Amino acid sequence: MDFVLDFNLEESSFVEACVRNERWAQQKLYEVFYPSVMPLCKRYSNNSDEAIDIMHEGFIKVFKNISKYKVGTSLNSWIKRIMINTAIDHYRKMSRRRTEDLDTAYTVFSKDPDVVSTMTADEILSCLHKLTPAYRTVFNLYVIEGYSHKEIADVMGITESTSRSNLVKSRKKLQELLLSKGMNYGKK
Repeated sequence: MDFVLDFNLEESSFVEACVRNERWAQQKLYEVFYPSVMPLCKRYSNNSDEAIDIMHEGFIKVFKNISKYKVGTSLNSWIKRIMINTAIDHYRKMSRRRTEDLDTAYTVFSKDPDVVSTMTADEILSCLHKLTPAYRTVFNLYVIEGYSHKEIADVMGITESTSRSNLVKSRKKLQELLLSKGMNYGKK
């Protein structure tokens, strides 16, 4: 039997249904938030299968901890934070804790800002996936999620200088990848 539910139903009632492990409420929560959390998980993963694993693990944490959610705050932000933390946990499990310090960080500058505008989102995401997990994670946390280097250092268990170094290196590598894609774009 399919249930049709307007998600704008009183939030507290809906959250209580999730707390009671009512499957219809959990399914609706999954369906409503899937479109916004799947791209987030893809940014932190090596491929779609890994992104799905991260997302499913994140939803398990959401359902396990939904009783801790404070009704009236942003459910979207709460779920997004859980997904980001799940992606970071996944990174920690998969990495060997290699850290590389860079004494001097430098700014990367490109004369070709139009290269990216000719590419699709999938092509850009493909370039992002070519970064190492450490570089990709720092890039995502700093550039996309807005974390500070101190926050990144704390959640990843690295130093702030390593975070800065990884950001510089990820930007440089991403720039190289995007420029090479752009140069090859007209040759297709």
